[in-house]
Amino acid sequence: MTRVLSVTAENFPIAGVFTISRGSKTEAEVLVCSISDGGFTGRGECVPYRRYGETVESVLGQIKDAVPLIARGASRNDLLRVMPAGGARNAIDCALWDLEAKASGRRVAESIGLVELDTLTTAYTLSLGTPEGMAEQARKNAMRPLLKIKLGTEDDEARLRAVNNAAPQSRLIVDANEGWTQHNIEHHLKIAAECGVVLVEQPLPAGEDEFLRAIERPVPVCADESLHTSDDLSALVGLYDAVNIKLDKAGGLTEALKLRNLAIEMGFSIMVGCMVGTSLAMAPAVLLAQGAAFVDLDGPLLLARDREPALLYEGSTVSAPQPELWG
Repeated sequence: MTRVLSVTAENFPIAGVFTISRGSKTEAEVLVCSISDGGFTGRGECVPYRRYGETVESVLGQIKDAVPLIARGASRNDLLRVMPAGGARNAIDCALWDLEAKASGRRVAESIGLVELDTLTTAYTLSLGTPEGMAEQARKNAMRPLLKIKLGTEDDEARLRAVNNAAPQSRLIVDANEGWTQHNIEHHLKIAAECGVVLVEQPLPAGEDEFLRAIERPVPVCADESLHTSDDLSALVGLYDAVNIKLDKAGGLTEALKLRNLAIEMGFSIMVGCMVGTSLAMAPAVLLAQGAAFVDLDGPLLLARDREPALLYEGSTVSAPQPELWG
C-alpha cells in the first residue's frame, strides 16, 4: 500500500508572552505531518525556527517536496541521506515512527530498547524580563524543582540574583541564547556559580565557541545553537560540558538517538530540550530524555491550551505518551 503524506499548519496561543534575547512571541506555530498507509496513520509535529533560517512556509515546502519520497517507501534512514536536518525532517521522521508502531502493534519505546519508562522532571522556563518581573515569575513557580531562566543581556546579574532570591529552593538553569559576549561571560559565569546555577546554555554565539577554551568555567556549559546533529560533536570537545539535543534541530528521533548515544560516548552530559510546541512534539522527546541529566520539555506548560489527547503533566513531572497521542 502506498504511503500518503499530508501536512497541516496549526497555531496554539501561548499563555501570556514568551520572551528570549532574540524577541517575543504570543503563539506557537507548528506543522503536523500525517502519514497513512491506508490502514493506519502516524503523526509528527515540528516547530519552524527562524534562528535556523526556517519559516512556516519554507518548512511546509520541504515537507511537501517529500511527498513522492514517502510514496515510494522511503525509510527513516533514507530521510537522513536525502533531507537536511531541521523541522521538516523531524515531523516526517516522527510520523514514520508513529506509523510503524501503530501498524506493528509494537510501541516505539520497545523498539528503541526501553523496558521501563520513568516519569521525568522537566525544567520550567521563565521569560526574559526586568529583574522585578522575573522575580515575580520565579515566586509564582518557586515550588518547581527546576527553573530555566532566559537571559542574554549586557547585565544579567540583577536578573539572576532576583530569581535566586525569589525561588531559593529551585535548581536553576541559565539560557543566554547566544546573548553574552567575550567581555561579560566570565562575570556572568561567576555570578551564576554564586547563585548555585547547575547549567548555563549557549552563552556565546555559535561560531564564537573557541573562547570557552580559554576561560575558567565555574558552572557547566551546554551547547544548544552550536549543536544540531552528531556531525557537530567533535568540534565541541573541550568547549562544552553538556549538549542540548532537540528533535527539531537534529531532524527527528532517528538522528537524535544516534546523537545522544555518541555524545555519551564522548563524555558529554545530556540535556533534552524543545521548542515551544504541543504534546505531540514532546512525546518522542520524552523517550529520548530517559536517563538524561537535564530535561526541558515544558513546551505545553507554556501554552494557553494543548492538543487532545495530551501528555500528562503533574506540576513539573511529565509521563510517557499514551498510544492515542503518539508512539
